[in-house]
Parts: sequence; structure tokens; C-alpha cells
Amino acid sequence: MQSIQLKGTEKILVTRTDRIGDVVLSTPVFSAIKKRYPKAHLAVMVFKETAPVVLGNPSVDEVIVYDKKGVHRSWLRTLAFGIGLRRKKFEVVIHLHPTNRANIISWLARIPVRIGYEVKRGRHGRNHFLLTHVIEEKKWQGKRHEADYNFDLLSFVDVPRPEEFELYFPLVSAGRERLNERLPKPFNSHYVVFHPSASCPSKRWSPEQLGKVADSLAAAHKVLPIIIGEGEGVLHARQMEESMKEKAVNLSGQLDLSMLGWLLKGARLLISNDSGPVHIAAALKTPVISIFGRSQLGLGPVRWKPISVNSSFLQKDVGCGECLAHLCEIDFKCLKELKAEEVLEEARKYEAFLA
Repeated sequence: MQSIQLKGTEKILVTRTDRIGDVVLSTPVFSAIKKRYPKAHLAVMVFKETAPVVLGNPSVDEVIVYDKKGVHRSWLRTLAFGIGLRRKKFEVVIHLHPTNRANIISWLARIPVRIGYEVKRGRHGRNHFLLTHVIEEKKWQGKRHEADYNFDLLSFVDVPRPEEFELYFPLVSAGRERLNERLPKPFNSHYVVFHPSASCPSKRWSPEQLGKVADSLAAAHKVLPIIIGEGEGVLHARQMEESMKEKAVNLSGQLDLSMLGWLLKGARLLISNDSGPVHIAAALKTPVISIFGRSQLGLGPVRWKPISVNSSFLQKDVGCGECLAHLCEIDFKCLKELKAEEVLEEARKYEAFLA
């Protein structure tokens, strides 16, 4: 691996054009770079929808928004975006998530040192020739955690792995004010948050089963269940709420990321499918139980479990020879065999927080 000698005053760009949880898990990279090169200018490029994860991070000097679903959706706008970055005169770029668009943008921006992955699987690898320093992407093997994999590329610039991965999520006071406007009056601040949705059916435990868990915890500990979800998750939140006997507050479709951060910060516990809120809760030191279904290499808990002291996960081994994830041929047996009683047993680990 050819190392790069930095003066320590360079303008460095890190890109993470991916989902919420992926960006949260990348925050240890930002602090590690800033610790190693405190005089460097560190910018981070993210999607518009994940920018609140990075805004306010004390290690980040600049946030650059790439609006792939909006103003930069067309290739013509993307090309203009890349050319426009030339004026910022970045000297190093590190692509934490391999995409053709990110590689093309950094090449168009004329950034002399372009670090990223050579992807030998799928369609993302064909433009790695636009990079100057590459390693083979092996995250799909799922042998290590995503937060750990992120540091492979940093070997090029002599940034060491920390002993512990400290996640960061900003809390903005305006978000707390907006959240308070959504909460019922009077409000029971003794609450547990439930997230019954996920980005894929292979990650989505039954909303009705999660409703049973919420009912039991509400009855046993007098906690208020609060249900969250966005997009299609609004439907899953409604299914959970309608299945319940105890009173719950359904905030699905009503929260931005800043509001969600404050909600999770005040929660006694989060119980969620494998998804972004899990990693936000972990960053905020809120106890969290993450539920996994699929066991496909690179998609399971070894790579994606929450990393915080008060966190754990559940996954049923149903003896699949090969996990097909969303193409499952046995009707997501791994998820259907997980029972509410097993999740409640896991929740007993956090009784001190529920008291």
C-alpha cells in the first residue's frame, strides 16, 4: 500500500453518499482525521437527507450537500456539481462508500489524491480507474464492523484506528423545540421508543409482535410506548399501534432527524429493526436492542450491530444454507421464529433504565 505524505494543512474531503446509519458509523473517521491533522480543513460530502447527521460535528469544518434525488439528480447537474468543486481546491478525497458518481465528481473536481475502493462485485467497480489509490472492497464479507472497515482507507494517510469507535450525533436546540410541539400534553417522559420498520422486508420483524413487546413493557414498567417511522414505515407504525392494547404515541412521519435525535436521547430504551435509528441511539448512549433477520454475508450483526456499552441484538439462526435476503424462499423464517417473549427477555437486561 503506497502511503501519502501529508503536510497536515491540506484540504481534505471525505464522501459518504449513503444512508443515515452509514453516515453515523462514519463519524469516528472525522474525529480521527482531525486528531491526526488538527490544522487540516476537513469537509464532508453527504446527501441532502443525511446532512443533519454531520452539521454541527466539531471535527468537521464544512459540509457539502450532494442532492442526488433533487437538484443534482441528472447527470448534467452532477457533472456541473463536480466541476464546481474545483474552486474549493481540495487536495485529498477519501470515498468511504464506493459509487461511480462520487468517483466521477472527485475526478471532475481535479482533486489530485483520490482514495477509494476497487469493487469486484456488482456495477460500482468500473470507475475505480478514476482513483489514484485503491484497495479491494471486502465489506461484503462481513467479517468486521462497518465502523472498523471505514478505517482501511485511512491507512493511506497515516490515520490510525482508535481503540474505541466513538459515534457522534449532533443535538440542535431548535430540534428539541419542534419535538416538544409534537408531544402530547401532559407528557410522560418515562418512555420507550419502538421502530417497527426497515428498508427491506428481510430486516422487518412483525409490527404486531413488536406491539406485544410494547404492551408488556408498558404494563410492567409504566413506560409510554412511542412509535416512529418514515415513508413506508408510517404504515408499519400504524399496524403496530392498531395491534396494541396499551396507549401509545405514534410519531411516525412527523419527525426530522434533529427531532428524532432528541426523542432518542430522552428514551429509556429503543427497540428497533436494523436501521438508522439504532446507530443514532448508540451515538447518544441510549440503550438499544436491534433486531436482525437476514444472515447474508455483510448484512448481519457482525458488520451492522449497534456499538455502544448498553446495546445488544437478536437474530434467529434457522439453519439457512445461503441467505437470499429480500429474495428469501422460506418466507423470512428467521424473523417469524423470533417471538415477543424472547425480545422481552432481552429487555430485562435494561430494567435499571426502565425503573
